[in-house]
This record gives sequence, structure tokens and C-alpha cells, in this order.
Amino acid sequence: MQKIEIHSVKMVDLAAIMKIENSGFSAAEAASTQAMAERIKIIPETFLGAYSGEKLLGYLVGPAIQQRYLSDKLYERVTVNLPAAQAPYQAILSLAVAPAFQNRGIGSLLLRTLAQQAKVQCRRGLTLTCLTKLVSFYQKNDFIDEGRSSSKHAGEQWHNMFLTL
Repeated sequence: MQKIEIHSVKMVDLAAIMKIENSGFSAAEAASTQAMAERIKIIPETFLGAYSGEKLLGYLVGPAIQQRYLSDKLYERVTVNLPAAQAPYQAILSLAVAPAFQNRGIGSLLLRTLAQQAKVQCRRGLTLTCLTKLVSFYQKNDFIDEGRSSSKHAGEQWHNMFLTL
């Protein structure tokens, strides 16, 4: 495998993004093609892909937000990334890696890259929700489990995870 590069995804990557999204999330959890296309258009600077050559291996995406924790509204409609004074937290709505490339550090690399970018933008931290089975992965990436989320997304029980920058 070639060196992995991290950069913003493009609309041409949408089919690959959706294949990875649908392999990593249940039908109820997964974003729609329309939602992902909207995110590519509106928040390209925080929709990062991990590439080996031209091949998309994984991605993460999320807007800068005002509150410390994600709300279910964020999954329905994305807004532009505001400056840190107005939106001090960098949210992550989706982090997914193609099954053939999992357990190779790609998810961690995406998280580190977004954290570095958010720090430069003077954000206070990265915030996300995850299922119980993924808490340990995020803890290995220095996130703190701040308890159960009020989210009802996909009818699942979520944990608020936070990384202070």
C-alpha cells in the first residue's frame, strides 16, 4: 500500500464514501447519499478522506458547533463551519474505514489530523457520540467518555466522547 494521505474529499468520492458508510453503520445509523453530498458541499474543510493514491480508504466528517455535545439535529441538516468564537467545538458525525483497511491506524490518523486542524482554528475540543463497543477505540485516541448521550439517533444508546485540545 502506498503512503496514506489525508485531504478533503471531493464529490467524485461520493459513491466510495457511501459504500464505506453503509459497511460501517446500520441502515438506521448511516447517513443518506443526499446528506453526504450536502456535507461535501457545505463543510469540505472538515470532511477528510484517507487516501492511498486515488483510493479512498476511510473518512471522517463533522461541522464546528456551539455546544459541547452533539444533538440529533446535526444528523439532519449541516451548516457552515463558523469561527471558533461562535463554534468552539469540532463535531464528528461519521468516522468510517473500509473493512479491508481497518486495524491499520487509519481511523486514528484521521482523528489526529482533524484534531491538529481544529487546534489551529482555536477550537476547544473534538466531540462525538459512539456506541458502547467503540468507547475503547476512542479512549485509545485520548477521548474521554463523558457519559451517556441524550441522543436517540437510530434508536441506539450513545456515549458522549470528548477530546480537549
